[in-house]
Amino acid sequence: MAKRDFYETLNVQKDASDDEIKKAYRKLAMQFHPDRNQGNKDAEARFKEVNEAYDVLKDAEKRAAYDRYGHAAFEGGMGGGAGAGAGPGGPFGGFEDIFEEMFGRFGGGGGARRQRQASGRGADLRTSVEIGLDEAFAGTKKTISVPSSVSCEACKGSGSESGASASTTCNTCQGAGKVRAQQGFFLIERTCPTCGGSGRTVRNPCKVCGGAGRVQRERTLSVSVPAGVEDGTRIRLAGEGEAGLRGAPAGDLYVDVGVRPHGLFQRDGANIFVRVPLRMSQAALGSQVEVPVVDGGRARVTVPAGTQTGDQFRLRGKGFSILRSAARGDMYVQVVVETPQNLSRRQRELLEEFEAEAAKDGRSSPESEGFFAKVKEFWDGLGGR
Repeated sequence: MAKRDFYETLNVQKDASDDEIKKAYRKLAMQFHPDRNQGNKDAEARFKEVNEAYDVLKDAEKRAAYDRYGHAAFEGGMGGGAGAGAGPGGPFGGFEDIFEEMFGRFGGGGGARRQRQASGRGADLRTSVEIGLDEAFAGTKKTISVPSSVSCEACKGSGSESGASASTTCNTCQGAGKVRAQQGFFLIERTCPTCGGSGRTVRNPCKVCGGAGRVQRERTLSVSVPAGVEDGTRIRLAGEGEAGLRGAPAGDLYVDVGVRPHGLFQRDGANIFVRVPLRMSQAALGSQVEVPVVDGGRARVTVPAGTQTGDQFRLRGKGFSILRSAARGDMYVQVVVETPQNLSRRQRELLEEFEAEAAKDGRSSPESEGFFAKVKEFWDGLGGR
């Protein structure tokens, strides 16, 4: 079955910006995350597909290669041999070597990648977790499940059977950790698929892990989300990524935090906004109203007589917690004056009396009176032409 186009996978156009790609990924990752789709194999496959597409399109170099060569850029290098890109180097090992051969002298970053591959360091992993606004305010701990490679317990990560000589020089690359192949006009240098770039192979491989020193397993981890975290924050868990080859260091795990919208509060950085509807009589006469605070408490707000829609009142220190600080932002109460509906007969009579009195003096609604006075002047001016 042909692999789906990465842009189609993320539902974005080919000229999409980095922000558009990130937003599309975050939305799909939350939709298909295994924690929200327990036992749903289709959702799990879709989640992996979305992560693979984002891993390429978020990186400018990988995206450029993908735009030029398509999936072939990550499958042994633009139509190369079937086994060229496989092995411990990971699915992107072939591309990184191709790009290094063509552009590495200008970028300066290829050497670091090559060194990581040669060392057998485990790949970095990425997952996501969704929390509520109250959890983001107070901080929380979340348990996540991460499918990953972990160190083999049978050989303690060495890849060798107990008591056997650990390793010998790799026969494929003769200890260089790299192999070369001619492809058209290019001389392609790749990580050795036999030893994964280490230059050595296990003489008597462990029967459990086949000499890799790691096995596939789902791990359960506890993630501490600090108070004040914002939507889109990425948390790094050092050494919690994929296990390295034959005892090499593990990669890191990155957890993207999504914050669900709240039914009452809207957040803007450290400030919190809450929309409070008032009866017309409350706004006209003045009143006191009790409003909720994001920490679960209550606050009393004095609304002066004559308050209008759009007026807002600031409550200092009642806003959102600030990351790595004991301080808090402010809370803003935004007033919306509600026009009465479904009037009783008595209410209608009272409002008709009020309207009759208001129309006589005009002082109770100065903005309305001023507007219609200007309209009259405008029409009078047109009539005099």
